[in-house]
Amino acid sequence: MRYSAEHKAETRERLLASSGATAKQQGFAVTGVDALMKTIGLTGAAFYSHFPSKDDLFAELIERELRNSLSRLGGEPGDAGRDKLQRCLAAYLSLAHVEQPEKGCVLPSLGAEIARADERVRLNTEQQILQLQSTWAEIVGDPQLAWTILAQCLGSLLLARMMASQESRQQVLGASLDMLEHTLKPVS
Repeated sequence: MRYSAEHKAETRERLLASSGATAKQQGFAVTGVDALMKTIGLTGAAFYSHFPSKDDLFAELIERELRNSLSRLGGEPGDAGRDKLQRCLAAYLSLAHVEQPEKGCVLPSLGAEIARADERVRLNTEQQILQLQSTWAEIVGDPQLAWTILAQCLGSLLLARMMASQESRQQVLGASLDMLEHTLKPVS
């Protein structure tokens, strides 16, 4: 029995969503096709009717995750954009984000795998990151500061995830948030 194009598209979307969550929690390279398909109740054999290869799934997964992050973390220039940016940074540098990688940003979870991916994935990632940096540069009025904020967020989240105790995690996040809030405080 053949499935409709709509059913196939829905299944593909479910596979992307569940693969994103699984990969951010467990890593993409170490998770097999069978395990990815099992999360949506299908067999590994069905995978190839949706993607030509696991690398193609990874490329689309990263693009999708980065688009989602960009829409959440982007903002508009001006004071409203700065306020939104500060709220986004507080949510990004939170214990909830540290403890629930499957629901968060793909970069700290899969950054090392993206760095080892083919050029297509790295170029797409670069374009998305440059777009976020450009948006933040407009908001804060300084391209270098936007890079610093981005690096601070990624590094802090990764470092906090390495810590075993919640106390150490909170110290990392708190120090980063304090520094960013001080840096982003309007000059009066």
